[in-house]
Amino acid sequence: MKRLLAFFASGADRPPLSDRTEVDRLYRRYRIAVMTTITLGYGIAYTCRLGLSVVKKPLIDGGIFTAEQLGLIGSAIFYGYAFGKLINGFLADHANIKRFLCFGVFASALANIGMGWSPWLWAWVALWALNGWFQGFGAPAGMVALSQWFSNRERGRYYGIWSTAHSFGEGLTFVGSAALVTWFGWRAGFLGPGLLCAVLAGVMYVFLQDRPPTLGLPPVAAWREDHGAPATATAAHSIWQAQLTVLKMPSIWVLALASATMYMTRYGMNSWGMLYLQEAKGYSDLAAGGLLALNPVAGIAGCVAYGFISDRFFGARRPPVNLLCAVLELLALALMFFSPPGHPLLMAFAFLLYGFSINGLVTSLGGLFAVDLAPKRAAGAAMGVIGVFSYLGAAAQERISGYLIQQGTTLADGVRHYDFSRAIYFWLGSSIVSLLLAASLWRARVRD
Repeated sequence: MKRLLAFFASGADRPPLSDRTEVDRLYRRYRIAVMTTITLGYGIAYTCRLGLSVVKKPLIDGGIFTAEQLGLIGSAIFYGYAFGKLINGFLADHANIKRFLCFGVFASALANIGMGWSPWLWAWVALWALNGWFQGFGAPAGMVALSQWFSNRERGRYYGIWSTAHSFGEGLTFVGSAALVTWFGWRAGFLGPGLLCAVLAGVMYVFLQDRPPTLGLPPVAAWREDHGAPATATAAHSIWQAQLTVLKMPSIWVLALASATMYMTRYGMNSWGMLYLQEAKGYSDLAAGGLLALNPVAGIAGCVAYGFISDRFFGARRPPVNLLCAVLELLALALMFFSPPGHPLLMAFAFLLYGFSINGLVTSLGGLFAVDLAPKRAAGAAMGVIGVFSYLGAAAQERISGYLIQQGTTLADGVRHYDFSRAIYFWLGSSIVSLLLAASLWRARVRD
């Protein structure tokens, strides 16, 4: 275990470079490489997280699993991810992100390659939970990299760009994986992303970097001359004490609950949206996948716009933009659920609006706002705390949604009929609770 931890540990600081021109050149070069790699890499790795969402209908139609059993399997990845993100978040603050992140991507790829080769329910549950654990390396590592290479006043913009990764990954999954499943069968929904991400891990290793001081560069706050409010005297003593400070902050716990309830709605749509569109709205596999793919397309704009608007127009204050995004999200959900059938353009608009707004909220409640509030040397820990609550919420949603959908399922003349009304009100209620919790942090302050 000690050797394993030593392998992942961040390197020793090198003597500082004295040539300002060289420091500027290296910072510009490495920042571009790190930003590009964590964004594209995390996005492509996301395809290993959503495979089950694409194959639910063929698994149900083939009599392999029921909706309730798929809810159990689907919840496993969220439990694995929740605790993986928490523990890996604390470890990421100490880690060489280059090794740490690439290992997680490669291990997740292997878990996907192994999916679908056993008829046993609990084998699926175990492997999907393990996949969730390894997926939990990604977000903390990316957030730590951002806090190491980008300063306070620019972090919102770059975090917004990085947050487009999950939108890109969702779109790639709902279009690419749906096509693979249509052409080659449901197992291809796991095998294709697994093989892709195994190669991706090697490519990422070439371009990622450890902390700036390990390369002889000053901390980014010193290089950019961009310091926030002092993080507290305790936080300066050690990383572990900074992490303890995070756990003592009431605002972090409120934010964690706001993110958890928001993730109930987010993953309600990610996990069950395909089945909802197929059964409640009558769309084909590819048409449903195409509509869901609009969500991440608009999400890219939502992530970037959130960071830009909150930095540029609100002085890096997140709550006003949180409220705007939450209201737009509720409007989009109302259009999706209560608009009459036969209006594809209205549904397309609803999914675009939903994608824009929910991804703005994911950008903030799912990480950026927590990193603003926490000491920067504990960015991974803050991300971990938010992550464990977010994905426990997503896991609870999976079980609750699966149960509610199963209770509304009837069989007539050998044909299943679904009633999503209970699940719909559950998803809407979760969004309203999230809005209220996030609004309670209106006066929260950014820390250094």
